[in-house]
Amino acid sequence: MSEGVGTVGMDTPPRLAVDRLLDDRETRIIVCCGAGGVGKTTTAAALGVRAAGRGRKAVVLTIDPARRLAQSMGIDSLDNTPRKVETVGAGDGELHAMMLDMKRTFDEIVEAHADGERARAILANPFYQSLSAGFAGTQEYMAMEKLGQLRARDDWDLIIVDTPPSRSALDFLDAPKRLGSFLDGKFIRVLMAPAKVGGRAGMKFLNVGMSMMTGTLSKLMGASLLKDVQTFVAAMDTMFGGFRTRADATFRLLQAPGTAFLVVAAPEADALREAAYFVERLAAESMPLAGLVLNRVHVSGADQLSAERALAAAENLEEGGIVDQESGKAGLRDPGAEPTGTTETTETAPTERTAQTTRTAQTANPPETGSPGTEGDTAVVDRITAGLLRLHAERMQVIAREQRTRDRFTSLHPEVAVAEVAALPGDVHDLAGLRAIGERLAAGVPAGA
Repeated sequence: MSEGVGTVGMDTPPRLAVDRLLDDRETRIIVCCGAGGVGKTTTAAALGVRAAGRGRKAVVLTIDPARRLAQSMGIDSLDNTPRKVETVGAGDGELHAMMLDMKRTFDEIVEAHADGERARAILANPFYQSLSAGFAGTQEYMAMEKLGQLRARDDWDLIIVDTPPSRSALDFLDAPKRLGSFLDGKFIRVLMAPAKVGGRAGMKFLNVGMSMMTGTLSKLMGASLLKDVQTFVAAMDTMFGGFRTRADATFRLLQAPGTAFLVVAAPEADALREAAYFVERLAAESMPLAGLVLNRVHVSGADQLSAERALAAAENLEEGGIVDQESGKAGLRDPGAEPTGTTETTETAPTERTAQTTRTAQTANPPETGSPGTEGDTAVVDRITAGLLRLHAERMQVIAREQRTRDRFTSLHPEVAVAEVAALPGDVHDLAGLRAIGERLAAGVPAGA
């Protein structure tokens, strides 16, 4: 969902048309992915608020340890059940939100695919409790399980997924396959062997045929843990194939038309390097990429004043106004004097602007009649002005660095549409803030466009 480049320069990426993406009824799933700490949760929530405001029935699935999403939406808490967010939708629009409970989702799978007695045995098994609460890849797998459940219910016409804060962008795509392979792999089949043979014959088979392997496992895992694993495997025997089947089905769902990936990043080298890696991986897996959301981009309303000119003007003020003093009167300021010397007009522009700022401040705050200290007041104004000029120079340097970083990403992936979201002065903590982010997403024209 991008708009044509048109008159935009060669180095400027196409614009990501967020509203067109949200309005497209064929789009049923939007997946926000990227490195940790780049604003995926806020982006997902803002997209949900804006989609509901434009008439979609949307649900946002988040995996957010900080639980900021619930607070922003005015909900006391989020859990594994979608909860409606009030005063968001327009017309038929609605917004629901939920936070993935990894263990509860795993429990629901067990309860749905095992009879009552077997389900109770699995849920009480110590190995299962450890697996469901923190096994590597479980969170990502359960996020995909929950996505599949939400899509199957068909209660919403748009599902927005905030992916887990993985250490690597690849975890989100790989973890479901890894866990599915583990639960349906050779290791599990070895542990299932005694249960399938049954009773003493099974233990004799295990002891004779695989004594070396089980001895090693006992040393690595401990005899008690090995027994818990074998009990768990025996109880889960009929369910293992289902994990792989559902993982494969969800993976195909992510590749299907109607799914759109948004890679979220900050204008920083590490985040955009991760974003580039993810863009390439999505292409390799034939997954539909809608574009890049570049969060927390710094901007300035006075970008016509460069960092170099601002610093020169600040130094001029701090050194006693060298350029705009009369010849032979160093240290004394003559606000009405014209600059001297052979400096070009373009070079003296910052100084003239600074002198005008000083005169304006003096006019707005004239000293009391007959009171001394006019020169002191001017010095104070000069110091404040110089400080502001230096702050502006720092901001312009940050903007230039972010621009260079974004240009490096664009040169590698010129086809990727981009929406830039200007940094807010503070954190988002309510629906008004999420609406503001949504508006910035919709109007996110890359710098230079």
